[in-house]
Amino acid sequence: MLNEQTLQTLNALKLFGMARSFGDKIAHPAAADLSHPEFFGLIVQDEKTYRDNLRLKRLLLNAKLPQPACLEDIDYKHPRGLNKQTILELSSTDWISRHDPVLLSGPTGVGKSYLACALGNFAARQGHTVLYLRAPRLFEMLLQSKADGSHLKMLTRLAKVQLLILDDLFLTPLDDSQRNDLLEIVEDRYQKNPTIITSQCPIKDWHAIIGEPTVADGILDRLLHHAYKIELKGDSIRKTKK
Repeated sequence: MLNEQTLQTLNALKLFGMARSFGDKIAHPAAADLSHPEFFGLIVQDEKTYRDNLRLKRLLLNAKLPQPACLEDIDYKHPRGLNKQTILELSSTDWISRHDPVLLSGPTGVGKSYLACALGNFAARQGHTVLYLRAPRLFEMLLQSKADGSHLKMLTRLAKVQLLILDDLFLTPLDDSQRNDLLEIVEDRYQKNPTIITSQCPIKDWHAIIGEPTVADGILDRLLHHAYKIELKGDSIRKTKK
């Protein structure tokens, strides 16, 4: 009777991990050999594990990553100029702590988006908030936010996310509104939170595709500073998998 009341109280307090652990342990004969501190310590640890798993699930859901990519599953055999040492460095949280941008360029199909998603997955598993957006969708959302009066709120949200992934940027030249919005995003995140950008356009051509030289200088000065530049090449990986 006392055990049932304890379970009810734990659930009422929303200590669901402890409740599950408590129920499992009192039903297992081996738990009788544990001291009170050991028993309590184990169910507290199970509560922490339960909450950590819930947080990770929420972080990955909010990240909106389109691919279930992992750094451990990266293919180094395909000839695309991918440096394994660079990925090894990115397998540590140092680049996140330093707020270093990661710039991925190369032709379609060489795995830019996969690498970006793998880094996003890694960051989420380290407890960081992540948001993935394709650039065309980003600019569409920003345009809509100007129409409904939520533009500043949207920029604030983008500034606060701990890892922002912008996929397929610079597919086409930017117009005035897009380049100014991009400058605001980059400025807000500079030396505060890292940004990952993927583009089919070579990094050396980004200045021209941004357009207005002064704005392009401002954007690239902040993006290129201390950035990891991964410039891929070669044929599409998709062709080799057919």
